[in-house]
Amino acid sequence: MTEQYVLDLQEVDETQVAVVGGKGAQLGELSRIEGIRVPAGFCVTTEAFRRIVAETSSLDDQLDRLSRSAPDDREGIRALSARIRRTIEEVAVPEELAAAISRALGRHGEQAAYAVRSSATAEDLPTASFAGQQDTYLNVMGVTAVLQHVSRCWASLFTERAVAYRQRNGIDHRTVHMAVVVQRMVFPHAAGVLFTADPVTGNRKVASVDAGFGLGEALVSGLVNPDVFKVRDGEIVSKVIAAKQRAVHALPAGGTREVAVDAQRQEQPALTDAQAVRLAEVGRRIEAHFGRPQDIEWCLVDDGFQIVQSRPITTLFPVPESDDQENHVYVSVGHQQMMTDAMKPLGLSMWQLTAMAPMHAAGGRLFVDVARRLASPASRAGLLDLMGKGDPLVRDALETVLAQDGFVPSLPDAGPGGLPGRGAADPIETDPAVVTELIERSRTSIAALEHDIRSKTGPALFDFLLEAFEEHKRVLSDPLSIQAIMAGMEATWWLNDQLREWLGEKNAADTLTLSAPDNITSEMGLALLDVADVIRPHPEVVAFLEGVQDEGFLDELAKLTGGAEARDAIEAYLDRYGMRCVGEIDITRPRWRERPSTLVPVILDNVRLFEPGAAERRFERGRRKAREKEQDVLARLRALPDGDRKADETKRMIDRVRTFIGYREYPKYGIIARYFVYKTALMEEAHRLVQAGVLPEPEDSFYLTFQEFHAVARSHQVDQRLVQRRKDAFRSYERLTPPRVLTSDGEAVTGAYRRDDVPPGALTGLPVSAGTVEGRARVILDMAEADLEAGDILVTTFTDPSWSPLFVGIAGLVTEVGGQMTHGAVIAREYGLPAVVGVDRATRLIEDGRRIRLHGTDGYVEILS
Repeated sequence: MTEQYVLDLQEVDETQVAVVGGKGAQLGELSRIEGIRVPAGFCVTTEAFRRIVAETSSLDDQLDRLSRSAPDDREGIRALSARIRRTIEEVAVPEELAAAISRALGRHGEQAAYAVRSSATAEDLPTASFAGQQDTYLNVMGVTAVLQHVSRCWASLFTERAVAYRQRNGIDHRTVHMAVVVQRMVFPHAAGVLFTADPVTGNRKVASVDAGFGLGEALVSGLVNPDVFKVRDGEIVSKVIAAKQRAVHALPAGGTREVAVDAQRQEQPALTDAQAVRLAEVGRRIEAHFGRPQDIEWCLVDDGFQIVQSRPITTLFPVPESDDQENHVYVSVGHQQMMTDAMKPLGLSMWQLTAMAPMHAAGGRLFVDVARRLASPASRAGLLDLMGKGDPLVRDALETVLAQDGFVPSLPDAGPGGLPGRGAADPIETDPAVVTELIERSRTSIAALEHDIRSKTGPALFDFLLEAFEEHKRVLSDPLSIQAIMAGMEATWWLNDQLREWLGEKNAADTLTLSAPDNITSEMGLALLDVADVIRPHPEVVAFLEGVQDEGFLDELAKLTGGAEARDAIEAYLDRYGMRCVGEIDITRPRWRERPSTLVPVILDNVRLFEPGAAERRFERGRRKAREKEQDVLARLRALPDGDRKADETKRMIDRVRTFIGYREYPKYGIIARYFVYKTALMEEAHRLVQAGVLPEPEDSFYLTFQEFHAVARSHQVDQRLVQRRKDAFRSYERLTPPRVLTSDGEAVTGAYRRDDVPPGALTGLPVSAGTVEGRARVILDMAEADLEAGDILVTTFTDPSWSPLFVGIAGLVTEVGGQMTHGAVIAREYGLPAVVGVDRATRLIEDGRRIRLHGTDGYVEILS
């Protein structure tokens, strides 16, 4: 049957990606939308490509070698890709396939000109567009030429860029097949690209039209700068008309050429305003049909628009769903919690169920809607103040939204929801017994949870957990706990503000908080130094740990000389801190107790870089510096006018900050301890469902919400297609960078530092721990891959408490995310590390191994030559 090799576009819809590829499926679906004109044509299906591959025996070995290539072996990939392309292009098109293509050309006009376009099965998909990865050939004329270019399109599945793109996205080369779209050529007056959402800001209500003369190839190839029209609600809101000196035109005998545009036409617009508005309306119809923003290639022919391609825009950050038409302003929770990675559905839903404020999920991240608090003048100032203390970029982004005329209406009252404002807690007396009592309350509550959950399985487990979540929230909202946290934070702010005013000293609290008591996170880093002290005297244990490959090493350790003591030390550490991990707010992340090998490189670094007793010496050194700083500050204050009063007030605040600032870290520790109890029980339930044949893998439960997991436990039925869709979506979310602030229009608002005290070329951030240090930058995105030397400056996206063990061996810290009171900042001050956080794109702008100078007091980083 030759019919399987060719399908007319009119026979194709978006469900047939496996048959006609992404582009073919999109074009077939486009041709079905009323009022949308698509050039006529047909698809050479993936069956034709499969036949070519199957009949070419040498391809099998070449594909095997390509699959085994390392992603960073660019030379090897380039050579293999070129060989595969040559092999495919040299294969003669089978006679019956050539005949089917020839008949299709006869139906559409054998002497006409055609566009021959690649259409891979992994292309123009909702989660990966693959834009520009395969080839298109324009103005192809005659059966022989069309057949030749069909072969070239098949071969273009293995261009170097397409192969590299698949490898980066984890797509097996053998699972992708190539169809070819053959369409009647159109010869436009103008052509270009329409984005139904602004590709720069993400605003879904603004369409962006790029336009140039002639064929769209001039724009796509970067030959000319396009005219750019921005259209909102049927009106042009901005336009930039470029000098279009070149254009691409079709040649009468086939092919295309680049031509000069007449001087008098170069600065004329390629479209009239009315045409741009009409094109935006066409785009809205296409967007409505596909249900998401589109990247559309268009041609203007005789004052009518023909659509030659439409693909989803995969780079936009998704907008939280809302059931009303009001404007919303979403603040990223991940930027506050120091975890901006995508979370799996179970992790998202668990955080939502245990959080104190309503949270909205989008793009694998969580957001809090602060629109109502911004709308009320009474709550707006407090919210902006709180946001500014945490992250100045968030505050600036919110102020940018407020400056947009009418987006946030003015309301008399903030109403419920949103974030707590600064100063919400009543004052508290400075008494260390308060912290002792709060820690004991948390321990008692967690012990009760561990006891009560043991007997729960099946639906009863989920019912129990819903009750446990209420206790979880009660612990979080304990008024005494909130008072203690706010007391430490307020005292820090007071000291920094007043000592700058009275003594002209920046960030004085940084030294005054060194080695503050009861800081569970800084204790965690120092405790791993103690583990290293146990291991260091035993060379056989050290050598064994250097070769650890899997999670069973603790059992093997005990067989070595000194191994039992080493195992006991690591086990004791895991008993206290094993619930922690990178990205710990996502319950699906593997904990140290589940993957203890994560700690081994850090332990070995501690063995190598430190002498015995380093933990105690470091803590004592910090406490001594803080005491000396206190004495110095108080003495200088007493020498001032009204000095005794100032010194007495400062002494009260120093006592307050040292009493309560360490406790700032404990509630998070308590949350994560509870999370590990929840996770242990849920994973036991997932294993039971695997044994019952309900789930293929326990980790499939991570792609269900808590509520869906509950339903599976009741019904013993799971929708595997849903699980697979969630896995695909998660992979696409991982590639997105979440905005600090996102509006319901889809606009990702980036804040800016409004400062003029930073040297030219320096990277601006937020000063969170005083001091200046110069050293080698180590750009590390995964704690398990850290390879640090004494004096190195850690540069990373974010640090949560799990990174604290690394802090003992570095000289400074630079992060892209963070604020004055986030965990990385607090621990940097505890350890006396100069630190600058909130440095936008630091991991991309600072090269690994480059020398940098970090100004922790003034908040900027210099990249040295």
